[in-house]
Amino acid sequence: MYVCGGVIPELSGRRVHLRAMLPADAQALFGIWSHPAVAPWVDSPPLSSVEDAEALITQLAEWAGEEESLRWSILGPEGVVIGSCGYNHWQLQGAFRGEIGFELSQAAMRQGYMREALELVLAFGFHSMGLNRIEALCHPDNLRAERLLTGLGFRQEGLLRQFRHTASGFQDVLMYSLLQGDKSAGERT
Repeated sequence: MYVCGGVIPELSGRRVHLRAMLPADAQALFGIWSHPAVAPWVDSPPLSSVEDAEALITQLAEWAGEEESLRWSILGPEGVVIGSCGYNHWQLQGAFRGEIGFELSQAAMRQGYMREALELVLAFGFHSMGLNRIEALCHPDNLRAERLLTGLGFRQEGLLRQFRHTASGFQDVLMYSLLQGDKSAGERT
């Protein structure tokens, strides 16, 4: 079973490369996390500056060191940061489950990059971390994320009413899950 130990492994696919977030990624990630097409779906306080993004990257690195979170920067074919993804949290003892999150720049959307990145993340979760269940929380209006998740084999389990509190108030979310034994999980990972 994988134990992070503060080291975020690099994962490579055909067109994307996942690596630890770096302070140098703050400009690109701020642009993604604060973009009007992405920001409403991000489950974190709104960012107002590149410095806020750098502080978040630092916090995520600390959480990785404490084995509380595991997030990667996604590099596209040109080696440029086009998004982020990873495990917001996980629990091994008694549950063997984790929750993923993901964001992609608007310029990189609809090109299959996030699907490829998440296939790497899912394979890592099931095979290296020993997870049995991977969850994703999705706002009911986030149709792109819903299509991506169902395309990866996730199943919608239900609506969690007023689950998140954001700057715009309480939000409902849909719970999706993928199990190690699901047919599509084995085919894709």
